[in-house]
Amino acid sequence: MSTQIDPRAAVSPKAQLGNNVTIGPFTVVEDGAVVGDGTSIAAIALIATGARIGKDCKIHHGAVIGHAPQDLKYADEPSTCEIGDRTIVREYAALHRGTGEGGRTVIGADCFLMGFVHIAHDCEVGSRVIMANAAMLAGHSVVEDWVIIGGGTPVHQFTHIGCHAMIGGGVRVPKDVPPYCLAGNDPLVFEGLNSIGLRRRGFTREAIDALDRAYQLIYRSGKNVSQALEAIAGESTLMAFPEVVHVVEFIRASKRGIIGAPRLRA
Repeated sequence: MSTQIDPRAAVSPKAQLGNNVTIGPFTVVEDGAVVGDGTSIAAIALIATGARIGKDCKIHHGAVIGHAPQDLKYADEPSTCEIGDRTIVREYAALHRGTGEGGRTVIGADCFLMGFVHIAHDCEVGSRVIMANAAMLAGHSVVEDWVIIGGGTPVHQFTHIGCHAMIGGGVRVPKDVPPYCLAGNDPLVFEGLNSIGLRRRGFTREAIDALDRAYQLIYRSGKNVSQALEAIAGESTLMAFPEVVHVVEFIRASKRGIIGAPRLRA
Protein backbone atom coordinates (compact mmCIF):
# COMPACT_ATOMS: atom_id res chain seq x y z
CA MET A 1 0.00 0.00 0.00
CA SER A 2 1.34 3.43 -0.90
CA THR A 3 1.14 6.53 1.27
CA GLN A 4 -2.41 7.87 1.46
CA ILE A 5 -3.01 11.55 2.25
CA ASP A 6 -6.57 12.84 2.48
CA PRO A 7 -6.97 15.77 0.05
CA ARG A 8 -8.25 17.93 2.93
CA ALA A 9 -5.01 17.49 4.93
CA ALA A 10 -2.26 20.12 4.84
CA VAL A 11 1.08 18.36 4.49
CA SER A 12 4.22 20.40 3.96
CA PRO A 13 6.42 19.36 1.04
CA LYS A 14 9.29 19.80 3.51
CA ALA A 15 7.94 17.05 5.79
CA GLN A 16 9.51 13.60 5.49
CA LEU A 17 6.98 10.79 5.14
CA GLY A 18 7.88 7.10 5.07
CA ASN A 19 6.21 4.38 3.03
CA ASN A 20 2.60 3.34 3.67
CA VAL A 21 1.77 6.37 5.80
CA THR A 22 -1.90 7.33 6.17
CA ILE A 23 -2.97 10.90 6.98
CA GLY A 24 -6.59 11.82 7.71
CA PRO A 25 -8.64 14.92 6.84
CA PHE A 26 -7.76 18.34 8.25
CA THR A 27 -4.52 17.07 9.78
CA VAL A 28 -1.56 19.46 9.54
CA VAL A 29 1.99 18.16 9.04
CA GLU A 30 4.49 21.00 9.29
CA ASP A 31 7.89 21.65 7.73
CA GLY A 32 10.58 19.29 8.97
CA ALA A 33 8.27 16.76 10.63
CA VAL A 34 9.30 13.12 10.16
CA VAL A 35 6.78 10.25 10.03
CA GLY A 36 8.00 6.66 9.84
CA ASP A 37 6.86 3.80 7.61
CA GLY A 38 3.40 2.37 8.26
CA THR A 39 2.28 5.08 10.68
CA SER A 40 -1.35 6.18 10.54
CA ILE A 41 -2.50 9.65 11.57
CA ALA A 42 -6.21 10.33 11.98
CA ALA A 43 -8.16 13.53 11.41
CA ILE A 44 -7.43 17.02 12.79
CA ALA A 45 -4.07 16.13 14.32
CA LEU A 46 -1.09 18.50 14.40
CA ILE A 47 2.26 16.93 13.56
CA ALA A 48 4.44 19.95 14.20
CA THR A 49 7.94 20.89 13.09
CA GLY A 50 9.66 19.07 15.95
CA ALA A 51 7.89 15.72 15.52
CA ARG A 52 9.97 12.61 14.85
CA ILE A 53 7.54 9.67 14.75
CA GLY A 54 8.71 6.08 14.37
CA LYS A 55 7.32 3.19 12.35
CA ASP A 56 3.85 1.65 12.67
CA CYS A 57 2.59 4.21 15.18
CA LYS A 58 -1.10 5.05 15.49
CA ILE A 59 -1.90 8.72 16.07
CA HIS A 60 -5.58 9.35 16.82
CA HIS A 61 -7.89 12.33 16.26
CA GLY A 62 -6.79 15.71 17.54
CA ALA A 63 -3.39 14.66 18.89
CA VAL A 64 -0.64 17.30 18.96
CA ILE A 65 2.94 16.08 18.56
CA GLY A 66 6.14 18.14 18.45
CA HIS A 67 4.53 21.52 19.07
CA ALA A 68 6.39 24.31 20.88
CA PRO A 69 6.88 23.68 24.63
CA GLN A 70 4.89 25.49 27.30
CA ASP A 71 8.01 27.13 28.68
CA LEU A 72 8.50 30.89 28.98
CA LYS A 73 12.22 30.47 28.33
CA TYR A 74 11.60 28.93 24.93
CA ALA A 75 12.70 31.23 22.10
CA ASP A 76 11.82 29.14 19.05
CA GLU A 77 15.10 27.21 19.05
CA PRO A 78 15.09 23.98 16.99
CA SER A 79 14.14 21.03 19.20
CA THR A 80 12.36 17.70 18.84
CA CYS A 81 9.75 15.31 20.19
CA GLU A 82 10.80 11.76 19.27
CA ILE A 83 8.43 8.79 19.43
CA GLY A 84 9.50 5.16 19.09
CA ASP A 85 7.98 2.48 16.87
CA ARG A 86 4.47 1.07 17.42
CA THR A 87 3.47 3.65 20.00
CA ILE A 88 -0.23 4.52 20.19
CA VAL A 89 -1.25 8.12 20.87
CA ARG A 90 -4.95 8.51 21.56
CA GLU A 91 -7.32 11.44 21.13
CA TYR A 92 -6.15 14.96 22.02
CA ALA A 93 -2.90 13.94 23.66
CA ALA A 94 -0.29 16.74 23.64
CA LEU A 95 3.37 15.74 23.37
CA HIS A 96 5.67 18.76 23.24
CA ARG A 97 9.19 19.14 21.96
CA GLY A 98 12.23 20.05 24.08
CA THR A 99 13.35 23.48 25.19
CA GLY A 100 16.52 25.17 24.01
CA GLU A 101 18.81 24.43 21.08
CA GLY A 102 18.74 20.69 20.48
CA GLY A 103 16.30 20.02 23.34
CA ARG A 104 14.60 16.63 23.09
CA THR A 105 11.46 15.03 24.44
CA VAL A 106 11.91 11.28 23.94
CA ILE A 107 9.20 8.61 24.12
CA GLY A 108 10.05 4.95 23.59
CA ALA A 109 8.53 2.13 21.58
CA ASP A 110 5.28 0.24 22.22
CA CYS A 111 3.84 2.89 24.54
CA PHE A 112 0.10 3.45 24.99
CA LEU A 113 -0.75 7.10 25.67
CA MET A 114 -4.48 7.48 26.23
CA GLY A 115 -6.75 10.45 25.61
CA PHE A 116 -5.69 13.91 26.83
CA VAL A 117 -2.30 12.69 28.08
CA HIS A 118 0.28 15.48 28.30
CA ILE A 119 4.03 14.96 28.07
CA ALA A 120 5.89 18.22 28.53
CA HIS A 121 9.21 19.45 27.24
CA ASP A 122 12.43 17.48 27.78
CA CYS A 123 10.76 14.43 29.30
CA GLU A 124 12.29 10.98 28.84
CA VAL A 125 9.76 8.16 28.63
CA GLY A 126 10.86 4.55 28.22
CA SER A 127 9.28 1.75 26.21
CA ARG A 128 6.04 -0.11 26.96
CA VAL A 129 4.80 2.72 29.18
CA ILE A 130 1.05 3.11 29.68
CA MET A 131 -0.38 6.49 30.66
CA ALA A 132 -4.13 6.46 31.24
CA ASN A 133 -6.50 9.28 30.32
CA ALA A 134 -5.38 12.80 31.32
CA ALA A 135 -2.17 11.66 33.05
CA MET A 136 0.40 14.47 32.84
CA LEU A 137 4.18 14.70 32.96
CA ALA A 138 5.70 18.10 33.76
CA GLY A 139 8.99 19.12 32.16
CA HIS A 140 12.16 17.06 32.55
CA SER A 141 10.37 14.08 34.09
CA VAL A 142 11.94 10.65 33.55
CA VAL A 143 9.79 7.53 33.27
CA GLU A 144 11.56 4.19 32.86
CA ASP A 145 10.32 1.14 30.91
CA TRP A 146 7.07 -0.73 31.72
CA VAL A 147 5.61 1.98 33.98
CA ILE A 148 1.83 2.37 34.32
CA ILE A 149 0.42 5.75 35.40
CA GLY A 150 -3.27 5.99 36.30
CA GLY A 151 -5.73 8.47 34.85
CA GLY A 152 -5.75 12.10 35.96
CA THR A 153 -2.37 11.79 37.68
CA PRO A 154 -0.03 14.81 37.50
CA VAL A 155 3.72 14.20 37.80
CA HIS A 156 5.90 17.05 39.13
CA GLN A 157 8.75 18.39 36.99
CA PHE A 158 12.13 16.64 37.32
CA THR A 159 10.48 13.61 38.94
CA HIS A 160 11.89 10.13 38.21
CA ILE A 161 9.67 7.03 38.06
CA GLY A 162 11.44 3.67 38.12
CA CYS A 163 10.80 0.73 35.80
CA HIS A 164 7.80 -1.57 36.35
CA ALA A 165 6.25 0.86 38.85
CA MET A 166 2.48 1.27 38.88
CA ILE A 167 0.92 4.52 40.10
CA GLY A 168 -2.75 4.89 40.96
CA GLY A 169 -5.14 7.31 39.29
CA GLY A 170 -6.01 10.80 40.45
CA VAL A 171 -2.97 11.21 42.71
CA ARG A 172 -0.18 13.79 42.69
CA VAL A 173 3.40 12.56 42.19
CA PRO A 174 5.70 15.10 43.93
CA LYS A 175 8.65 12.77 44.58
CA ASP A 176 10.54 9.98 42.86
CA VAL A 177 8.81 6.59 42.67
CA PRO A 178 11.28 3.69 43.03
CA PRO A 179 11.30 0.78 40.54
CA TYR A 180 9.02 -2.26 40.77
CA CYS A 181 6.62 -0.79 43.32
CA LEU A 182 2.96 0.12 43.66
CA ALA A 183 2.24 3.72 44.64
CA GLY A 184 -1.06 5.26 45.63
CA ASN A 185 -3.03 7.25 48.21
CA ASP A 186 -2.87 10.98 48.91
CA PRO A 187 -0.21 12.01 49.68
CA LEU A 188 1.43 9.41 47.47
CA VAL A 189 3.06 6.54 49.38
CA PHE A 190 4.65 3.15 48.76
CA GLU A 191 1.91 0.50 48.87
CA GLY A 192 3.90 -2.64 48.15
CA LEU A 193 5.73 -4.47 45.43
CA ASN A 194 4.16 -4.70 41.96
CA SER A 195 4.34 -8.49 42.30
CA ILE A 196 1.48 -9.34 39.93
CA GLY A 197 2.98 -7.18 37.17
CA LEU A 198 6.43 -8.67 37.75
CA ARG A 199 5.11 -12.22 37.58
CA ARG A 200 3.25 -11.47 34.36
CA ARG A 201 6.46 -10.09 32.85
CA GLY A 202 8.49 -13.19 33.66
CA PHE A 203 10.46 -12.16 36.74
CA THR A 204 11.63 -15.15 38.77
CA ARG A 205 10.20 -15.97 42.19
CA GLU A 206 13.68 -15.45 43.63
CA ALA A 207 14.03 -11.97 42.15
CA ILE A 208 10.57 -10.96 43.41
CA ASP A 209 11.39 -12.25 46.91
CA ALA A 210 14.68 -10.32 46.88
CA LEU A 211 12.90 -7.12 45.88
CA ASP A 212 10.29 -7.69 48.57
CA ARG A 213 13.04 -8.11 51.18
CA ALA A 214 14.78 -4.93 49.96
CA TYR A 215 11.60 -2.89 50.23
CA GLN A 216 10.86 -4.30 53.66
CA LEU A 217 14.20 -2.86 54.75
CA ILE A 218 13.51 0.50 53.08
CA TYR A 219 9.94 1.03 54.21
CA ARG A 220 9.10 -1.26 57.11
CA SER A 221 12.25 -1.83 59.15
CA GLY A 222 12.25 1.45 61.08
CA LYS A 223 15.54 2.44 59.45
CA ASN A 224 15.98 5.70 57.61
CA VAL A 225 16.66 5.48 53.87
CA SER A 226 20.45 5.71 54.17
CA GLN A 227 20.54 3.01 56.84
CA ALA A 228 18.25 0.77 54.78
CA LEU A 229 20.47 1.13 51.70
CA GLU A 230 23.52 0.24 53.77
CA ALA A 231 21.72 -2.83 55.12
CA ILE A 232 20.76 -3.93 51.59
CA ALA A 233 24.28 -3.33 50.27
CA GLY A 234 25.59 -5.48 53.12
CA GLU A 235 23.48 -8.49 52.15
CA SER A 236 25.34 -10.24 49.32
CA THR A 237 22.35 -12.49 48.63
CA LEU A 238 20.25 -9.41 47.82
CA MET A 239 22.92 -7.60 45.82
CA ALA A 240 23.30 -10.71 43.64
CA PHE A 241 20.07 -9.63 41.92
CA PRO A 242 20.42 -6.84 39.32
CA GLU A 243 16.89 -5.72 40.14
CA VAL A 244 17.91 -4.97 43.74
CA VAL A 245 21.07 -3.22 42.54
CA HIS A 246 18.88 -0.99 40.34
CA VAL A 247 16.69 -0.09 43.33
CA VAL A 248 19.75 0.90 45.39
CA GLU A 249 21.29 2.93 42.56
CA PHE A 250 17.95 4.61 41.77
CA ILE A 251 17.42 5.76 45.35
CA ARG A 252 21.01 6.90 45.80
CA ALA A 253 20.72 9.02 42.64
CA SER A 254 17.38 10.58 43.62
CA LYS A 255 17.44 14.37 43.81
CA ARG A 256 13.82 14.91 44.84
CA GLY A 257 13.74 12.11 47.43
CA ILE A 258 11.51 9.05 47.20
CA ILE A 259 7.87 8.64 48.18
CA GLY A 260 7.25 7.78 51.82
CA ALA A 261 6.05 4.72 53.69
CA PRO A 262 2.34 4.01 54.17
CA ARG A 263 0.83 5.62 57.21
CA LEU A 264 -0.09 3.42 60.13
CA ARG A 265 -3.81 3.01 60.58
CA ALA A 266 -5.29 3.81 63.94
